[in-house]
Amino acid sequence: MFRASRAAFAKTLVLAQAGPKGVSPATLSAITAATKIGGEVDAFVAGSAAGEAVSKIAGLNKVLVAESPALEHELSENISATLATVAKAGGYSHVVAPSSALGKSVAPRIGALLDSQPLSDISAVVSEDTFERSTYAGNVVTKVKVSGDVKVLSVRAASFDKAAEGGSASVESVSDVTDTGLTQWVSDATTSSDKPDLQSAEVVVSGGRGMKDPANWHIVEGLAGKLNAAVGATRAVVDAGWVPSELQVGQTGKIVAPSLYIACGISGAIQHVTGMKDSKTIVAINTDPDAPIMSLADYGLVGDALKAVPEMTEKL
Repeated sequence: MFRASRAAFAKTLVLAQAGPKGVSPATLSAITAATKIGGEVDAFVAGSAAGEAVSKIAGLNKVLVAESPALEHELSENISATLATVAKAGGYSHVVAPSSALGKSVAPRIGALLDSQPLSDISAVVSEDTFERSTYAGNVVTKVKVSGDVKVLSVRAASFDKAAEGGSASVESVSDVTDTGLTQWVSDATTSSDKPDLQSAEVVVSGGRGMKDPANWHIVEGLAGKLNAAVGATRAVVDAGWVPSELQVGQTGKIVAPSLYIACGISGAIQHVTGMKDSKTIVAINTDPDAPIMSLADYGLVGDALKAVPEMTEKL
């Protein structure tokens, strides 16, 4: 008697995002997670230009492209309604979204429309219906089995490698686009920067209270500039008004997993550690040899960051 693997019958639809700089890193991680479920993996994206970019990612069978004014500006209500319609019509067993601002907004809406309890921020795929996710600020890893005909998941980007290019997925148009009329785009307020994006940077230099004063923040930025690194910060620094909130790394900020993470004057509160503990190599600079960050670091330098960091920057 032969028993087929349930994963062989899995069919996953990934909510993909792409912009002028290409496919978003969070989407690439979501595609990797989807391929680990098994079976066919398709992607849904708004806009033909985005569709072409996504089709080049390895692991995808086809890309479903929806073009409509209703889907411009990433209005969650319209994207959710359209995505739910596509998921039902295509007989998908899984709907996977990146843990981006859009993904976090769409996943619960998709769950409601498909009558499925979403599982957020998965960090590992155990089987087609069992997944791992972190709880209690990363101190506990929970294994969750999801029931139901359609499983709705959001993916913790730092826990999965980014899918590479090299694919040649077919591109198909989606004609059934839903305009719920619930929201209306008014304007976009964006900031442009020539610095690396915090969540996708290979190197991140972060500063904490050990930098003593906002006037010293240029020290962190100086080292980051030499390394072509993104700049991060602790919640304490953000709450104190030293830097804007988009630089915050941690449980209530951004989750990062760069190849190199340099912590300058950071003690290692669990709230911050949750956001950077998956970094490949961690370097900590702190005056306290017993600071929590030191036990996590691959390399620890006991010293004043105000003196050590400028010396490092000068030698680079």
